[in-house]
Amino acid sequence: MRPCVLDYDVHSCSSYSASYLPENIKTNNPQDQSSRWSSGSNNQMQYIMIKLKSMAIAHTITFGKYHKVHVCNLKEFKVYGGLTTSNMTELLHTGLRNDHEPETFLLKHKTNSVVFPCQYIKIVPLMAWGANFNFSVWHVEVKGIPDTELVQETYFQYINFRETESVRLCLKHFRQRKLFDAFKALQERTHTQLEDPLLTKLHQELVLRGNFKRAEELIIKAAERGLFDEYIQAYDYKPIWKRLRCNSHRQGDSPRHRGGHQMCIDTKGGYVYLMGGWDGARDLADFWAYHIPSQTWILISADTSLQGGPSARSCHKICYSPQHQALFLLGKYVDPDNRSKVDLCSDFWRFDIDPSSPPHGRWTKICANTAVMNGPELIYDHQMCLDPVSQTLYIFGGRVVHLDKNVQHYSGLYSYHIPSAIWKLLRADGHAAPKQDGTTVLRSRIGHSMLYDETMRSLVIFAGQMNKDYLSDFYVYDIAADRVIEVCKDYNKQGGPEAGFTQRATISSRGREIYVLSGLVKDRALGAETVKNSFWVFKLPGQDQMDAIRSWQKIFQNSSPELGEPSEPEPAPRYAHQLVYDDINEVQYLFGGNPGEQGNMSKRLDDFWELRLYRPTPDQIVRKAKYLLRTQQFKELCQRPETSSQRALSFLRTELSVVVDQTNKAESEDFKALIRGLLLGAFSPSAGLSSSLSKSQKPSFAFTGTRTNHGFYRDRTLLFERLLEFFAEDAKQPKGDLTDLVKVG
Repeated sequence: MRPCVLDYDVHSCSSYSASYLPENIKTNNPQDQSSRWSSGSNNQMQYIMIKLKSMAIAHTITFGKYHKVHVCNLKEFKVYGGLTTSNMTELLHTGLRNDHEPETFLLKHKTNSVVFPCQYIKIVPLMAWGANFNFSVWHVEVKGIPDTELVQETYFQYINFRETESVRLCLKHFRQRKLFDAFKALQERTHTQLEDPLLTKLHQELVLRGNFKRAEELIIKAAERGLFDEYIQAYDYKPIWKRLRCNSHRQGDSPRHRGGHQMCIDTKGGYVYLMGGWDGARDLADFWAYHIPSQTWILISADTSLQGGPSARSCHKICYSPQHQALFLLGKYVDPDNRSKVDLCSDFWRFDIDPSSPPHGRWTKICANTAVMNGPELIYDHQMCLDPVSQTLYIFGGRVVHLDKNVQHYSGLYSYHIPSAIWKLLRADGHAAPKQDGTTVLRSRIGHSMLYDETMRSLVIFAGQMNKDYLSDFYVYDIAADRVIEVCKDYNKQGGPEAGFTQRATISSRGREIYVLSGLVKDRALGAETVKNSFWVFKLPGQDQMDAIRSWQKIFQNSSPELGEPSEPEPAPRYAHQLVYDDINEVQYLFGGNPGEQGNMSKRLDDFWELRLYRPTPDQIVRKAKYLLRTQQFKELCQRPETSSQRALSFLRTELSVVVDQTNKAESEDFKALIRGLLLGAFSPSAGLSSSLSKSQKPSFAFTGTRTNHGFYRDRTLLFERLLEFFAEDAKQPKGDLTDLVKVG
């Protein structure tokens, strides 16, 4: 069911000024300067709250604006929603651009995979574009699902979820405090399961019985069931760069230095294709393929124009279609001094790979000028990607090559249907397409990133440059619905990369991740351009959670020159490089680029790198769990009067040492501290750890165990909850604590 506009009334507001009444937000009249709500103050206690005519699942909120920039526009704000005014959830935290264009944002409408409806929506301004000015909201439109039957169903699901979570918090509280009678009575009465049965068994064997061997067996079973997969996916990557050198050392057996070249990958065939570029003095027309299995470069053509192919060029785009086993090429940059001397038609090319002798094949000119076929004019620094479902190429952005170099004309969003050879303009630059349904306008740009998300069947568009502005916005274009959604106006404010130009991005639809290697970035404090090497991962939402909280994660950043050389080999900072992703083997390939060296502006790079991102494996999680379990077992052995020093030392040598990761400094130091403590008699039943070890000898964790059952139960409970960190959220007890719900005062 598609979202529709939801009717609402203004419920309340913190204050208002003069005739700028809160009811004005219901009317969209951008020409009327008084058609707005304006707060009576500019402190952060201001708000305006609307009440939907009926409960609904709110999907998006759209803010209309005045037809000119205005100092009272909201630079930062939050949106809350809930069934009552006293219990509301944050749905959005973002800001508006200070322009005249309406903006649409996704609203969070799921928590713990449970959809929740809203009756009230509260907008809380935090900052206006003009310092010390009151806040203004001109128009608000909310879209969602008002269907009574569906909303009632989600309402009861949400209420049941809250009831169940409340009971589970009680069960957790009772078990932590050994109130087993209350635990059993509540569980039998409500038929509520606290956690996965395997975890219940783990608690019984570890916490209640101290059966460490059985606990280890259960950990192994958990790994076999995939209960650690969610933890592994959320774990920070460790990047490993490796420079790839051609097996042949003869000159000319690999591509020369360049920037502005193009690459694409045939993952099944095992080839990375590279075409053209600028070597600092001239455009190139050579065409290469890197054979991944043999780690060798193959020169397909020294000059494609001599084989009936495209002329030398840079800042073009190529794209590989696995269905057609063909590459498609569009666009090029033409130096302003040469534009009057050459043909500025937009030629469009196809390279069909010969299945009998890959990577060789044959070039075909599809069209001499796409502009006369309803396609784009000659453009450069655009983006192109393929929707394999519909066999359609999508081309977005880029700057039009115009005879007058001072003309700044950007290209829109086009589609090209390969079987029918039909071009279609979907979005003109800054204007709505004929099928525009009120969603956000897609602003054209150059040097941006555009990726095809096969799971959501959508285009992901972000960053780039428009005129002199570096952008850090993030859009999703829903192909089936022909709809643009602005996911984020400025992801840098949400912990993402700095606004960038010619950053390179790849996507893993299977892993639901986007990978971004920075290029030219804008230092907001200095207002200067900087070439920076940083690699980011952006977690995409799944099929059923378009409104999920998205997050950026910085994997690495190059060492600053003043800090010396990086400890491990990694590529130097650059822009105008190329990056492709092998989604079968999960490897990134990087080639060339412009290092941006002051005093040597013609320098280009010819280095070739692979990047692998590592996360812990299930076996490594099992090892870590065994280490934690055996450390606790050793502590308890030392606290028992019947345990001899020889027995404890034997356990340390034969059982605990084999699960210590000696490459992990913290684990290694803790293990050494255990040895020292044992030899000094620090762990005997009559000696406390704190009084027996110096500060330098103490492990990084705290010993709180005693010989009493209560002490062991407490320590084992802490260990059990430490092990829970490895398990999937839906398998373990709730995170909250019942005592946190008690309000004091």
